[in-house]
Amino acid sequence: MLSQLNANVRQYMLVTFNYWNFTVTDGALRMLVVLYFYDLGYTGLEIASLFLFYEFFGVGTNLIGGWLGARLGLNRTMNIGLGMQIIALLMLAVPASWLSIPWVMGAQALSGIAKDLNKMSAKSAIKTLVPENAQGALYKWIAILTGSKNALKGAGFFLGGALLSLIGFQYAVAAMAGVLLFVFIGSLLFLKSDMGKAKTKPKFSEIFSKSRSVNILSAARMFLFGARDVWFVVALPIYLGATFGWDHSAVGAFLAIWVIGYGIIQGIAPRITGKASGQPPQGKSAIIWALILAVVTGLIAFSVQQQWHPEIVIIAGLMLFGAVFAVNSSLHSYLIVSYAKGDGVSLDVGFYYMANAMGRLIGTMLSGWVFQVWGFAACLWVSFLFLAVTTLISFGLPNNQAEPLRG
Repeated sequence: MLSQLNANVRQYMLVTFNYWNFTVTDGALRMLVVLYFYDLGYTGLEIASLFLFYEFFGVGTNLIGGWLGARLGLNRTMNIGLGMQIIALLMLAVPASWLSIPWVMGAQALSGIAKDLNKMSAKSAIKTLVPENAQGALYKWIAILTGSKNALKGAGFFLGGALLSLIGFQYAVAAMAGVLLFVFIGSLLFLKSDMGKAKTKPKFSEIFSKSRSVNILSAARMFLFGARDVWFVVALPIYLGATFGWDHSAVGAFLAIWVIGYGIIQGIAPRITGKASGQPPQGKSAIIWALILAVVTGLIAFSVQQQWHPEIVIIAGLMLFGAVFAVNSSLHSYLIVSYAKGDGVSLDVGFYYMANAMGRLIGTMLSGWVFQVWGFAACLWVSFLFLAVTTLISFGLPNNQAEPLRG
């Protein structure tokens, strides 16, 4: 059956399968670390510090990883990411007495590098598998990959909370390492060796994008993801448990539902943003959706600050935030692949995801600090401020005519 499919479709399926499996372990590991170390008595800022290297090394990884992908091929960068994630998980499968802050930060550093190598490789690979004149198809393929990835990351959140309750931290990370080992072997055997390799070897100095469109979109992406992570990474899981008395499984399930819904919306984003006009989205679409998200976030922040049915507002409001954020994220994911140059696509995509990682780094650290000092409502107000900046930056994105959407 698979042998009868087009070669590019088979490669897309392999890339997506790798990305899916990696994403489940990434989401589960994040939830495991947050909940396990909160149980051990760590403060919000201390838990955020455990993710410092995860996000920090992601910044450099996307810059260098894009260059490596163009020189070595995207199959190699994807496989390196899978291998490093296995090592990171095994580092955490040690006795609890070994899990000092430096040790966990080191494991998280490897995991951060692995995640961004894997994501950059998967997103860049699609550009190489879709014809240059098929922008409608490119948008749909990107939306499917991104949406399914986030739905599975949500499943990972639920899995992490459930595994922590059922078998404990060490057995959970060991089991995930075992699953990824099988994926890694399959990837080594079946991914094409020349996928994404540039025709001319790019110089290291080319890691910084020379495209104005890519630079503006990257800046908008940085503030967009900082706006999400400033409340989502550390503040929300702790707030749900400490304020509302939710147990690990309930926290994991809520975040899982949130991210799964977010992923579903990302997957159908082309129907939301492109079908009415018959055109793929342009720069003005990013402005409109960023502004809508800023308004939604401001209303949630005000309601939580006023203590107006906070549990209902957080559950319903953050579901709405997730839906609108998903459209924003899907728009950005399409625009970067559309703006990126065809030869050595991973250079531009890597630079863009460097900005994405920088936003996550800023958001993660602020999530622990702002929550510990001022509380959850303050995290939401910082998110609102970041989204206002995202909206202003997006005015610089181009509005070129594109190929009509088909199908």
